[in-house]
Amino acid sequence: MEEITRCIEQAAAILDRTAGVSDQSGVVVACTDSSRVGSVNKLAAEIFASDDAFAVTGETSYMKFGTGDTFEYVCFIEGTDQSAQINLELLVNWLKTVVKEEDQNDEREALLKNILLENELPGDIPLKAREYSIPYAAMRVVYVVRVAEENNLDSLEVMRSMFPNRKIDFVLAMDENNIALVKEFNRGADEEIGEVASQIQDTLNTESMTSVKIAIGMPTETLKDCAKSFREATLALTIGGIFNPEKSIIRYDKLGLGRLIYQLPPTLCKMFLDEVFVDGSYEELDLETLTTIDTFFDNDLNGSETSRQLFVHRNTLVYRLDKAHKITGLDVRQFEDAVLFKLATMVRRYLEYLQKTTEKNSNKWWKA
Repeated sequence: MEEITRCIEQAAAILDRTAGVSDQSGVVVACTDSSRVGSVNKLAAEIFASDDAFAVTGETSYMKFGTGDTFEYVCFIEGTDQSAQINLELLVNWLKTVVKEEDQNDEREALLKNILLENELPGDIPLKAREYSIPYAAMRVVYVVRVAEENNLDSLEVMRSMFPNRKIDFVLAMDENNIALVKEFNRGADEEIGEVASQIQDTLNTESMTSVKIAIGMPTETLKDCAKSFREATLALTIGGIFNPEKSIIRYDKLGLGRLIYQLPPTLCKMFLDEVFVDGSYEELDLETLTTIDTFFDNDLNGSETSRQLFVHRNTLVYRLDKAHKITGLDVRQFEDAVLFKLATMVRRYLEYLQKTTEKNSNKWWKA
């Protein structure tokens, strides 16, 4: 429908008479006279119901069109002279081409969505790719963009305007919160992969006025492997949300320890925590001390920089770190203890995530 509207808007610049398109019920969906959009053209509805593909009624010429042998719309133009009929035929042929191309784009996107969700047999993908003129062997990366549900449609349109070539780059609405972008790249475009994510973030923040989380899967060599890149990007969103909730762009290949911890069995994680934080010593640390330790880690164990960022005297910093040492038995100023404390903190965060997920699913079950 948007493509039809765009064509009629372009036609308005070259036609010296009113022209437009009505649907099967006669409602004007696009017109060079914008005031008529939404009104009902009863004659168009009658002509659509008739057996005639072309008709002249009053001072207006009408022609039905659609894709294949199916009529979906009625195009009309003011005038019954030869010039009007020629313009009408040209306009209808243009609209038919646009509608057909739009349908093909929709079919391509449906295929890509099924590939990402692994609803297509691997052996069928090369054949269908050839059918829809999609290069099978090409370097692609899948991005998953998570937005608020109420901003999904706006964000989808913004992204489609950013990547208008729907034969190469595919913007797909996966569900209420997630939009997938399957983007083709040239070999060796590592920097460009990250730049695209930044561009998406900046554009959505500006035009849709919404905050987003963007995850990037690994590059793939074939269309079939895009499903793997999609899984990786989706997993990166989950792992990033657990261990780096403040990050808005997450790459699967930069997940670090988080990816390792996420694959550990919960039982093993609990055993590890019990060994590191004896008798639940972690719970004895107050928020001030935990914030100090996090800042200390963020500054690569640099005491001077940590004091500056926290606006505290160096002696105060030493006091807080000594306090943590006394409670947990770990001196985070020592590299080995710092690594152990950091790892244990991440494991603890993972277990908290599992507990919240279990409680959430349990509540859903009881509500059902």
